[in-house]
Amino acid sequence: MRYYLVAGEASGDLHGANLMRALKEHDSNAEFRYFGGDKMKAEGGELVKHYADMAYMGFVEVVLNIRTILRNMKTCKNDILEHRPDALILIDFPGFNLKIAEFAKAQGIRVFYYISPKVWAWNQKRVLKIKKVVDRLFCILPFEVAFYKSWGMDVDYVGNPLLDEIARFKPDTTFKEQHQLSDQRIIALLPGSRVQEIERLLPVMLTLTEQLPGYQFVVAAAPAFTADYYQQFIGKKKVKLVFNQTYDLLHHSRAAVVASGTANLETALLKIPQVVVYKGSPISIGIARMVIKIRFISLVNLIMDRKVVEELIQEECNPTKVFQHLEPLLDGQQRLQQLADYDALAAVMGKPGASGRTASLILEDLGVDAHQIS
Repeated sequence: MRYYLVAGEASGDLHGANLMRALKEHDSNAEFRYFGGDKMKAEGGELVKHYADMAYMGFVEVVLNIRTILRNMKTCKNDILEHRPDALILIDFPGFNLKIAEFAKAQGIRVFYYISPKVWAWNQKRVLKIKKVVDRLFCILPFEVAFYKSWGMDVDYVGNPLLDEIARFKPDTTFKEQHQLSDQRIIALLPGSRVQEIERLLPVMLTLTEQLPGYQFVVAAAPAFTADYYQQFIGKKKVKLVFNQTYDLLHHSRAAVVASGTANLETALLKIPQVVVYKGSPISIGIARMVIKIRFISLVNLIMDRKVVEELIQEECNPTKVFQHLEPLLDGQQRLQQLADYDALAAVMGKPGASGRTASLILEDLGVDAHQIS
């Protein structure tokens, strides 16, 4: 079967790679083309466009880069039309992917959406469009099933694919030696994978090096950037960079400061105490506060429907506040409480296997026996 996947950011690249791997287990003749990243490329097939050229966060940033976005969209549509896959699999990235879904549906291509757009956060009427242009929707957050049901749409809850990745993770026992890390406790800094995130969050995170001199700090660097890029923020601070070993870094860390997003949930599932931070342009944040109707921004808090991790947004994302909320997580009762909450989160999330379940449901929908195709 011919599969076309579209992922527009680092988390989508991770989930897309896991799904590709699962599809290959059932379909030995699987052929892939995709918009994605290095993890998907490692699974084979043809990378058409890297997500590093696509990911823009915030309302203002999207407007400023609209020409590039439209050009990428045209490239994607033309490539889908030229290769006419048996299945189009869209991964999150709703601003882009819902338009691609509409196009593909009109061309008679079967449309699957893996990882629901966060329509429950704002503009919930987008569900009506999803019902029209998506043939089957796979959700990875438990509360989404009831949400879509309230709009008269049946969806499949497949579990969370991060559980698959974490289940496969085996800590590298030579990690500290590789990166010349001492026996001092480590604080991990995860500033995100987009330019806007890194430039707004990393300078704030780095102020902790002066406030907590007894710790060593390591930045989880995004593979789309170079060490020189990060060095302009780090300067002469004694901070290490780690590429493509975020799980190993977290495993060896006492605590972390994490950009809001998928990494927040990964950090929690790996049982590392954390503070979540987010900064956008003032205009984007102003618009978001008017239209977004949810209590929390972090996935951990959204899933648990209560505050498990501290969220420092915009003006609260400053050196004083970050230190104030991180320091109690290094030792003591607040640390123990967050770890206990992580155990409760793990129970809610369920077991690994999301990628395999999704692959089986896609093949079932296409009328293929997943046990016999290979």
